[in-house]
Amino acid sequence: MTAFFDFFASVPIWAYILIILVVFALRDILQKKHTIQHNFPLLGHFRYMIEQIGPELRQYIVANNREELPFNRRQRSWIYASSKKENNYQGFGSDQDMNEAGFVFIKPAMLPYKLPLTHPHHAANGKDPNHYTIPSAKVIGAYHKRRRPYRPHSVVNVSAMSYGSLSARAIESLNKGSLQFGNYHNTGEGGLSPYHRFGADVVFNMGTSYFGVRDHEGNFVMEKLVRMTQTNPFVRLIELKLSQGAKPGKGGVLPGSKITAEIAEIRQVPMGKDVVSPPYHSTFSDVHGMVDFIEQMAEKTGLPVGIKAAIGKIDMWEQLADLMVATGKGPDFITIDGGEGGTGAAPPSFADHVALPFVYGFSTIYKIFQARNLTDKITFIASGKLGLPAQAIMAFCMGADIVNVAREAMMSIGCIQAQACHTNRCPTGITTNNKWLEAGLDPTLKSERFHNYMKTLAKEIIEITNAAGYEHPCQLGMDDIDISMGDNNVTRSLAQNYGYLKTPVPYKNIQELLDCSNLGGKNAPVESIA
Repeated sequence: MTAFFDFFASVPIWAYILIILVVFALRDILQKKHTIQHNFPLLGHFRYMIEQIGPELRQYIVANNREELPFNRRQRSWIYASSKKENNYQGFGSDQDMNEAGFVFIKPAMLPYKLPLTHPHHAANGKDPNHYTIPSAKVIGAYHKRRRPYRPHSVVNVSAMSYGSLSARAIESLNKGSLQFGNYHNTGEGGLSPYHRFGADVVFNMGTSYFGVRDHEGNFVMEKLVRMTQTNPFVRLIELKLSQGAKPGKGGVLPGSKITAEIAEIRQVPMGKDVVSPPYHSTFSDVHGMVDFIEQMAEKTGLPVGIKAAIGKIDMWEQLADLMVATGKGPDFITIDGGEGGTGAAPPSFADHVALPFVYGFSTIYKIFQARNLTDKITFIASGKLGLPAQAIMAFCMGADIVNVAREAMMSIGCIQAQACHTNRCPTGITTNNKWLEAGLDPTLKSERFHNYMKTLAKEIIEITNAAGYEHPCQLGMDDIDISMGDNNVTRSLAQNYGYLKTPVPYKNIQELLDCSNLGGKNAPVESIA
């Protein structure tokens, strides 16, 4: 036995390594699954390794500051620096190609709006001079006389992202940060979770599976919706999701691997099975039925009710607008989602090709309702890569009253655009239920970073608004932005490009909005508000 061990001890290490390599090479040659490994034993493995880390190589080594998608390095760097209260400026001028088609030029006034030192923006959040509160200029639900109308405290808010798609700590971070800043937090279609209950105003998003307000067969139960809104008075709006930018016309999917016992209880779904939401609603099948359903929910809960959709064909939108004119009934707000996609995972064919990008979708729908004199009766909410100041300003110019942000909010709490949201292996713990990965996300720290991002975003929105000569973003119009046509140095205004002028929003001053910004807000009575 000793001789046996002595023999192996006398064999040099390189021989063992060679033997192992030969074994692996033979294994590659004999297997039939991977052609590359068969034809190039051992070396073929490097191809798959490099493919796995390809996104990281491009992100950190290969790509320049402006060429990554969906968010380039310059955009991400601004969000990261803003959330950490670091220097988010850039020096030595712009590195943008200002002649490229679609480049946005915001036109400053010769004499900007003069913001007094005693302006209410500076006093809106205690002693923090950098906190800019921008209440919505419109009261949601006022036109239809809902019992609990609501004026959002902020024109920038958190878009629909579900617990289950996002981790518990991510949802908690966004909700706590929303409370600090004063914006509302949209639940996404995954239902109202314990992590939405840290004090922020909440929008209850209801998709085709009616998570949290359904029976075991997936049918909507009105009594559950009423009970949920009554026991959670911080729920201020109900958003009926018709479709979303990531996959319009296709139901959502929550993999069974991401379903915990808690998620199953909140959504009222079985454990261990993929949850596939249908692309259609079972409670209605046409526009008339949808309006009736909206009115029933508004009557039973007292809350304003709106719809969310990505945009394609417009015949049903025209039917909806005509029906609203004829009956005086319909949604209190419309959330228009850009076809650029969002936090939801989707087949590439849907994410890349189905539904119009935000600028085309929004302008198309706005003109339909404007032609019927309805734009002053509806609050328009915009979403689709609008969590950067210039993009938000363009949305306000086009007629948006409120902007919702999703992926930018995720970046503020640590998202690195790994694009692994659908794998349950998110390296930052944001879109995973893996407890080890989620443990690295500290809600106390991340909520503060989200708060910092929102403060900076609001501050720059107001500063650009002031530079254009206005006090509030609702005053911005279609002639305040030019778009590069990309040839012969030609630019056109938004009005020329999209064929309409935004309807002026009734507005007096920011103080008036702040004086009545508690309308339907935190601590408002549940039953009615005069």
